[in-house]
Amino acid sequence: MSTTPAASSRPPMLATAEALGRLLDAARQVDGRERVGTLDALNRVLAADVNSPLDVPPMHTSSMDGYAVRAADLAGASEGAPVALPVSQRIPAGHAAGPLAAGTAARIFTGATVPPGADTVVMQEMAHATDDGRVAFAQTPAASEWITRQGADIRRDSVILPAGTRLTPQALGLAASVGCADLDVVRRVRVAIFFTGDELRMPGEPLEPGAIYNSNRFTLRSLLAKLGCEVTDLGIVPDRLDATRETLRRAATDHDLILTCGGVSVGEEDHVKPAVEAEGRISMWQIAMKPGKPLAFGAVRRGDEGSEAFFIGLPGNPVSSFCTFLLFVRPFLLRLAGVTNVTPRVHSMRADFSQKKGDRRNEFLRARVNESGGLDLFGNQSSAVLTSTVWGDGLIDNPPNHAISAGEIVRFIPFSELI
Repeated sequence: MSTTPAASSRPPMLATAEALGRLLDAARQVDGRERVGTLDALNRVLAADVNSPLDVPPMHTSSMDGYAVRAADLAGASEGAPVALPVSQRIPAGHAAGPLAAGTAARIFTGATVPPGADTVVMQEMAHATDDGRVAFAQTPAASEWITRQGADIRRDSVILPAGTRLTPQALGLAASVGCADLDVVRRVRVAIFFTGDELRMPGEPLEPGAIYNSNRFTLRSLLAKLGCEVTDLGIVPDRLDATRETLRRAATDHDLILTCGGVSVGEEDHVKPAVEAEGRISMWQIAMKPGKPLAFGAVRRGDEGSEAFFIGLPGNPVSSFCTFLLFVRPFLLRLAGVTNVTPRVHSMRADFSQKKGDRRNEFLRARVNESGGLDLFGNQSSAVLTSTVWGDGLIDNPPNHAISAGEIVRFIPFSELI
């Protein structure tokens, strides 16, 4: 006689939005910060606002190669009556500029300081250098042409990067543009990960009958690395309750999150859920999504400390673990790291396919953008077909019980927003 609980005794599956809300409500930024060099801060999260100590640019600069002049000195200039001015100085970028004498022009280059007294720049294509060291202008320029004003990009003392910003390459460039050699960042989130399944083998090992290679280990560790986590890989744990409990206790000691893959369903060989319940608590289990229903969230006690390490158990099927990581683990980890905005941008795009029957759960369909700007659907949406995640460009977020008609506008989340 089966010892599996009857379906009627299980709590109802949570909607994806409610499940994500519960995870994010539970997440708190980890304690601890560190000072790192700006060159080494990619993907780290700011622990404090970055204020600019200066204007950017710090002086008026030329946005063209040309001549800095006083507009009044060229009043009345025309094709028939050009005005010629002597060139009084030459100003390359990075060199000081002296005051511009009235009735003269300064040869100036892109990025160079506009000399005091000049109020406009004439691009070199609109001027003609003469043999006697003068330059002729055939039209009167407007004031302030081709001048980038001091502070046009950044004003001194303004917040250029708020705390909670995840540092992209362009954000690092912005910090460097105001002279920040070092940045205060949140310490890395510490994640322990392990995998359950007596059938799992590592690439390079022989495959006995019934064995499979552990693709999830490679996918999930890479995703954690992309998020900048400090990862402890505890490897493959035998399908035994005692082994699972011992690994959970060990993982809880020094980590913010314990992430597992496999063993969170209700089969007789699924030991992760009962192990977590014995060592801590499960506060959420089973999401109304496809793929990825058996996702568990809770915490594991840290010995006698009275504190806990968060726990998330992912399903074992490779597409299920991939999708649930992107949609649930990623935002949870970002929130632990102090990121304020963890919501991926969703695009409205045209479905160039039909799906006659919807599922009772929220589906996340692997799809690819075609040459006409619509979406094609991968032919096999099984949670075991990892090929779909490489072929696809992202996920269609399809509501429960919704059939998709060709030409319909659907919600599409590109992998570039999630990875």
